[in-house]
Amino acid sequence: MERRDFIRLSAVSVGVSMVIPPQTLAESNKQAAIKGDIFYTKDEPGRWSSKVATHLPNIEVTKQGGKVAVKVATAHEMKGYEHYIVKHVLLDSNYKFIDERLFNPLEDKVAISEFTLENYSGALYALSLCNKHDLWLNSAEV
Repeated sequence: MERRDFIRLSAVSVGVSMVIPPQTLAESNKQAAIKGDIFYTKDEPGRWSSKVATHLPNIEVTKQGGKVAVKVATAHEMKGYEHYIVKHVLLDSNYKFIDERLFNPLEDKVAISEFTLENYSGALYALSLCNKHDLWLNSAEV
């Protein structure tokens, strides 16, 4: 590539980055992730379409005063280290980490997590990670 072409290409790249806001790129990346690039959902189960019932985390929300109790359950067998739910991760409406629960497949017979949040409202996301069938996302409104 000649020096002038390189300079023109660099200038165009800078111009495009100023015209397309970073948030637009972030939103398109988030949408790509939802479509099975990073995690699977009920509507986008990808290659694991037969695994939705046992891998999608179920979220139950109970409000009492300023406290929000969140129960996340994945109806999945815990067969020791052979096949199990590794962990649940709780995310806020901006997909920021809130808390997580790691499971010990030798001790935990079911994949259930309980979290308590203070004065939270809005969307809440739960991730469930299976050691064989990847990462699953579900959401609930508080």
